[in-house]
Amino acid sequence: MCAGTVGWSVGKALTYPGSDSTEARLAEWARDHELGFVVNRLENVQYRMNPPRVGGTLSADALARMKATSGATAAAGAAPGDHAAAPGRPLVPMRSPLRPPVSPALPGEGVYRTLSSARGEPLVQGTYVRPDEDHTSYEAAVAWISGKYARFQLHPGFMEPGGTFDVPPTIPKGQRTGLVATWNGGFRITDGGSRGGFYLDGKTDGELRDGAASEVFSKDGSIKVGVWGRDVRMTPDVVGVRQCLELMVDGGKVVPDIDDGSKWGVADQGGMFVPRSGVGVTAQGDVIMVVGQALSAQSLADLMQRAGAVRAMPLDMNRAWPSFMSYDGSHDPSDPVPTNILDFEDPPNRYYVQATRDFVAVYAR
Repeated sequence: MCAGTVGWSVGKALTYPGSDSTEARLAEWARDHELGFVVNRLENVQYRMNPPRVGGTLSADALARMKATSGATAAAGAAPGDHAAAPGRPLVPMRSPLRPPVSPALPGEGVYRTLSSARGEPLVQGTYVRPDEDHTSYEAAVAWISGKYARFQLHPGFMEPGGTFDVPPTIPKGQRTGLVATWNGGFRITDGGSRGGFYLDGKTDGELRDGAASEVFSKDGSIKVGVWGRDVRMTPDVVGVRQCLELMVDGGKVVPDIDDGSKWGVADQGGMFVPRSGVGVTAQGDVIMVVGQALSAQSLADLMQRAGAVRAMPLDMNRAWPSFMSYDGSHDPSDPVPTNILDFEDPPNRYYVQATRDFVAVYAR
């Protein structure tokens, strides 16, 4: 490729729509041009030169965020995922506190608070914890979403997987009423990194692989997480499938080979303590989502299991891609305000503009 063509190609990568950072755009360009090994090596070198800090305390902002329970208290005697009845319609109780990995717990650590509500019901709840006993100056966030009172929609990205779908690679105005949460997709489909496929609108990108961890979306708006070919499979009710690697939590337990770093990231990254995200389901059919600033595969899986997931899978990693946003429609229900549960590279309105990668949107039923 001549210098002029390279310059044009890089320039196109730096100016495509969306909110991706310059660093993310250049990394994606390199991977698209068979230079992924260079990106991997640079990331490995950067990690060795600047590994996550061991020990220390949370920043003042992180401590304040952890303490800000917004008046939320755990429902006395309520088991995680239980639903009590309220006059005229069901009531979604607050979740019981999550047992943090680090003891003693800090004020507010593991205590759920309402992130998004609909009709006064706390459909999306979240909490913050330190991820493990070594990385005590970092936060991980755990979100819980009612599977019964929410519906879930898979969206494509305009570059990943690309192609043309009836579902847009964004949440445009006019389609935001009832929006309560969004989260990121997994490793790339187009370069084989996800070791699985993507299905939407009757179209498949990549190959739906037996044995792959899969998010499966049904016509009724429900979501399942499981092993393709064992727990979930193609049926007339399936409208979307997003596969990524293998389950990290299965049967309510962290999988035995969770320490095999080669399974959870390219090169050395599977064993690194980096930003990661993952999603799972509880025995009651509710959804658990975890994002963190310095997570290994082990600590990500442990948090999803602690939060009640009986099956859980990894999504994406590194600062550019993990995300979880909640939405507040109290001021304008047709255009709810997004908030990042943790700050990464992208702003909270990431999915209000053209998204390069696929994602999940959640609406109140």
